Amino acid sequence: MTTPPPGCPAHAGSTGEVRVPLSGPRFQTDPVALYREMRRAHGPVVPVVLPGDVPAWLVVGYRELHQVTSDPVLFSRDSELWNQWPRIPADWPLLPMIGRKQPSILYTVGERHTRRARLISDALEAVDPFELRRIAEQFADGLIDAFCTKGETDVINRYAMLLPVRVLAKVYGIPDAQGPDLVAALNDMIDGRERALAGQQHVAATFQALIAERQAAPAHDVASAMLAAGAGPDGFSPEEILQDLMVMMAAGHQPTADWIGNTLRLMLTDDRFTASLSGGRHSVAEAMNEVLWEDTPTQNVAGRWASRDMRLGGRAVASGDLLLLGLAAANGDPQVRTDASVLTGGNNAFFSFGHGEHRCPFTAQETAEVIARTAVEVLLDRLPDIDLAVPAASLTRRPSPWLRGLTALPVTFTPTPALRGTA
Repeated sequence: MTTPPPGCPAHAGSTGEVRVPLSGPRFQTDPVALYREMRRAHGPVVPVVLPGDVPAWLVVGYRELHQVTSDPVLFSRDSELWNQWPRIPADWPLLPMIGRKQPSILYTVGERHTRRARLISDALEAVDPFELRRIAEQFADGLIDAFCTKGETDVINRYAMLLPVRVLAKVYGIPDAQGPDLVAALNDMIDGRERALAGQQHVAATFQALIAERQAAPAHDVASAMLAAGAGPDGFSPEEILQDLMVMMAAGHQPTADWIGNTLRLMLTDDRFTASLSGGRHSVAEAMNEVLWEDTPTQNVAGRWASRDMRLGGRAVASGDLLLLGLAAANGDPQVRTDASVLTGGNNAFFSFGHGEHRCPFTAQETAEVIARTAVEVLLDRLPDIDLAVPAASLTRRPSPWLRGLTALPVTFTPTPALRGTA
C-alpha cells in the first residue's frame, strides 16, 4: 500500500487503496508542497475521497490533464454517468458543485454544447471592451471613494469582492440599484455556509426577473442578446438561458475577485513586483499572468466522468468514475515546469481557464481580464503608495480546496480626496 504524504491523512477505499481526503488546512497554507507530495506518493492521478467517503480521482499531471480535457467522449462532462449517484444523499454539501440533471451549459455535451457555448461567446463579444473598461473604472472609483480618505482598508472585502459582480450585472442587464444586494447574495452562495441557499435563491430570483423583463422589453445587454439568439424551435429556452446567466455570473465573479486579490498580494509582497508600484520593470499584466501560473484562483474543478473502463497515468479508472481537474497542481507539474522560480512572462499554457471544448469561453476570459486589470490599475493609480499593513506571513486563505483566495488583505496608504459622483 502506498504511504500517504506527510501531513496528508488518507482513507482506504473498498479495494484497500489509500485515498487522500480533498480537505484540510494545507490546501490553504501550503498547496504547492501538498500537491508535490501527492504526486510523489501517488503519481499523476491521485485517488482522493470527498465528503461522505465518496471516492474520486484528482488529476495532477499536466499531460494527463491535457488528455482528459482534450477527449470529451472518453472523459465526458455528462454527470449522469457517475457511478456514485446511488449513495449520494440529498443534502450532500457538494451537490451545488456536482449537479445532476441541471439544465445549464456545464453539463451539456456534444453539438448542443458547442452551439450553447457559441451563443454565450457571441453575446459577450458584442460588449464593447472600451465600454466594459469604462464601467469597471466607474465602479472601481466608486468603491475606492468609500475608503480613500481613511488611509487604510481591506482591499479584499471592501474592493475585490465587490467589483466583478457589479460590472457583470451592469453588462448582463441588471439595474445598478440591485447591485449591492446581488453582491451579498452571490458571496453568500459561493461561501457555501448557512446563508448559501438563501443567496442562491436571491440570485435565481434576480435573473428570473431579468429574463421576464427582457422578454417583454429587449435592451442592449447580454441577457437580451442571448434571448434573441436562442429563440426558435431548435434554440434554447428562457430557463436554459437563465441557468447559463447564473453560471456565467458565479464563474465570472469569484475567480475574478480572487484574481484581483491574488495579483495585489503578489505586487505588495514579491520583490520582483513591488518596484512596479512606482513604475518598476514588472507590470500589472505580468503579475496577473504569474498569478494564473503560481496562485490560480481556481485550484480544482469537478469534473469529468469516465465513459468506459480505462487506464490513465498508470491507474485503473472504472466506467463512471469521477475525475477532478487539478488545475493548480498541473500548472506546477515539474515535468513541464523544470524551474518554477523563473517568471513565466507571456507564457499562457496554464490550465487556469481549463482546456478543450468545456474550457472557459475566450470572450469570458477577456471579460475577466479587463475587469481584473482595470481593478488593479485603478487602485494603484489612485493610491500609489499603498502598502501591506500586516506581515505577509499572516495573510490567510479561505478554507476551500476548490477556489484559492485571501480572506483579507489589509493595506495602508496616504489618505486622498474622493472623486465625487463616480459611484
